[in-house]
Order: sequence, then structure tokens, then C-alpha cells
Amino acid sequence: MQAERNLKGTHPVAIKGATLIDGTGAEPIPDSCIVIESGKVSAVGPLSDTDIPAGAEILDARGMFALPGLIDSHLHLAGMATDNFLYEGMVVPAGVKLLRAAVHARKLLEAGFTTVKDCGGINAVHLRRAISEGSIDGPEIIPAGYPLSQTFGHGDSHFQPIEFVDARTSRVGESLLCDGREECIKAARYAFREGAMFIKVMASGGVLSERDRPEHWQFSVDELRAIVDVAGSVGSFVTAHCQSTQGMHNSIDAGVKTVDHAFFPDEWVIDQGIKRGIIFVPTLSIMMRINEGGVAAGFPEWGVRKCSESTPDVIKNIRKLHDAGCILAAGTDFAGSKLTEMGTNALELELLVRLCGYSPSDALVAATKNAAAACGLSESKGTLEAGKDADLVIVARNPLKDISALQDLENIKLVAKKGVVKVNRGVKLGI
Repeated sequence: MQAERNLKGTHPVAIKGATLIDGTGAEPIPDSCIVIESGKVSAVGPLSDTDIPAGAEILDARGMFALPGLIDSHLHLAGMATDNFLYEGMVVPAGVKLLRAAVHARKLLEAGFTTVKDCGGINAVHLRRAISEGSIDGPEIIPAGYPLSQTFGHGDSHFQPIEFVDARTSRVGESLLCDGREECIKAARYAFREGAMFIKVMASGGVLSERDRPEHWQFSVDELRAIVDVAGSVGSFVTAHCQSTQGMHNSIDAGVKTVDHAFFPDEWVIDQGIKRGIIFVPTLSIMMRINEGGVAAGFPEWGVRKCSESTPDVIKNIRKLHDAGCILAAGTDFAGSKLTEMGTNALELELLVRLCGYSPSDALVAATKNAAAACGLSESKGTLEAGKDADLVIVARNPLKDISALQDLENIKLVAKKGVVKVNRGVKLGI
């Protein structure tokens, strides 16, 4: 692997000649120029209209395509190696899973993902710190830490003793169980204490929780509002795991920022989602992987069945949300297992195009501009515009012609994160 090249040193850098796909949905700009100074984009546009600072180092990207760093706005750096989540959760030591997750973080970066939003799991809190201090390498991670679940909710592993489930009472606990306004307030505060940057709440049943269904709703509006208030008090936000119609009503009423999975929206959800700027995060990738190989991989039969039953409606409803003008961001719900391998996350873009009527440009916006908004990072990431972080990907093949090209690592020629080249597969530097 080539040593990193720092693009944020004393000399500015100009990336010349690429066709620019800036993440806003605007028309591509052929023969563009991107100027990077101090880890930020300082200028971007047609080469003929862009002033290149004296002494700038030139990076030759002629014939290639430049786009913002990709963002997965719903995954789990759980460090899974198999799809037997009971075995992974109860038998594999936490330290082993953390080490695996560090490898998975690097795989994400190799695949062009410069930012990810981890929607539940303490590994992400530790990985963020290690990456930030330079001890390991990976994308910028926005972690939820421990998610909040009601008792007998989507995050309550009911087949275990309840003392094992809650992270406050067990070394293997992965959720914070809370019921009623006061418990919800305390659990949300605890999540922030343990390193969360936002709160993940389980507002409905789900596919991989045995005794509830995606149509069920969980937590009252009052409980959800209490959680939203705690997040707001520290300038943060709430993401809701939410598949049911009533769960979406409750979550939107309570003031959540994102509704993830969003299986069964009705007209009220669509109307209020548009009016309130709710970001919906479909996660088609994990559904497709479970449907195609879940049984053989070790997923429980009841989970595969619920996934298969839900999929036709989910595809139809994602298309409906998109066609209505709702904001949708790309996420995979991947956990690093054999079936949900990190680095294959661009599958989500292909599925949005192939199944849900997206144009390739719309899919790219979902994985850049909209995904940055879902992470609370619109001011610094998601588009290649002056003043934003120099997170970018240079690819050989045009993703607007073939969105699946983003799944080919050999097509991804360069990945830069905050002005530092993390991956270079043949782009010429210093000419």
C-alpha cells in the first residue's frame, strides 16, 4: 500500500482535468479543477475559470471523475465475522470484535467511504477516538454508542436474562433499556456519557428481533420527546429505527432528525416528512443480502421470513418517498459479517437505481449530500464546494453511466480524507 500523501501541508494542491460530480445533483463539469488548501476545498469549478495558487502541486486526473467521499449513514461496526449474531454476541470476546472492526473501518476507506454513521454499538466510539488520534486508519465515524430500547423492544434480546441485555448491568449488553419519561432521559444522558454523538432509539419492531414485527410501534410520543429533548440540550439529534406507520407518526411528532428503514410510510408521513425536513434512510442492501443468502449464512428463519415478506412493500414505498420529494440518504445496515461485508456498501446505490427508480445522480446525492445531512455534517461534508472538507474520490469509470462501478475497488483510483490521500491506485501526483 502506498504511503499516505498529505495534501494539507504548506503548498496548495490542484486536481486538474477530472469531470466533476459535486454531489449537489448539478450537471457534471468536464475538465474541472479542485484546489485544496489546509485540508479544505478552497476553490472548485471549470479549470478555465479557477485560479490555481502559485506553487501549487498538480494532481493529474484527466479522463477520470471526481466526486465527494461516499457516506454510509446507517451501519454497525460490530466486528462480526459470521452471520450467527447470537454466537457473535455471546461467545466472541469484545476485544476480538473491536480488532475486527478496525480492519473493517480500513476496508470502508479503501472503498471510497470517508464518513460513516454507526447506528448502534460501542465499538464505533472507540474506533472514532483511535482514528482521530491517528492510531488506526478509517473513515470519520459518527457513533450512536448504545442504542435505546424499551423493555420488550427491538433492542431487547428477550431470550437472554434481562440483566445481560442492558449495557449498564452486563459486559455483553448492547442496548440501554428504558421505560417511561424519566428512564428515557437517564438512558439518553448515559449514552452521551459513554461517547455517543447522537441518540439511536428503537421506535418500532423489526426483522431481526424475534417476537415483534416491523408493523409494531415502540415507545410513546412522550418518551420519544424526552429523548429528543436530551439530544437537543447538547446540540445533537435522534435517529429512529422505525419501520411501522405508527412508529413513524410518533417519531416525527417527537422531533427526530432521521427515520431509518421506513418500511410503511403513509400519506401523513410523506406530507410531514417534507414539511419538517425529515431524512429517511432506507437500507435495501441488508434486505437483499438476507433474502438471497440469509438462511445459508446463518440468519434465523423467522428473520429471513419477515425480511422476505416486507421487501416488496419496502421497495414500493422507497420509490414513493423519492417520487414525492422526500429527503432520502443512503445506508446499508451492514455489520461486517460475510453477508454484510464492509467495503461492499456501494451496493445500496445500485439498488436505489435498479429497484426504486433513482437516477444515478440521485443515488449519488443520497450517498453524499443527503447522507452528510443525516450525519449532522451538512456544513462540512457531502459536496465538493469551497469551504468544505477535502473528502473526495476519483474514479476511472463514470458512475452516472454505471452506478455499479463504485463497487469495483480497481475503479476507485484515489481516496482523500480531509486533504490526506488514503488510497492511490494510479493517479499521478506531483507533476
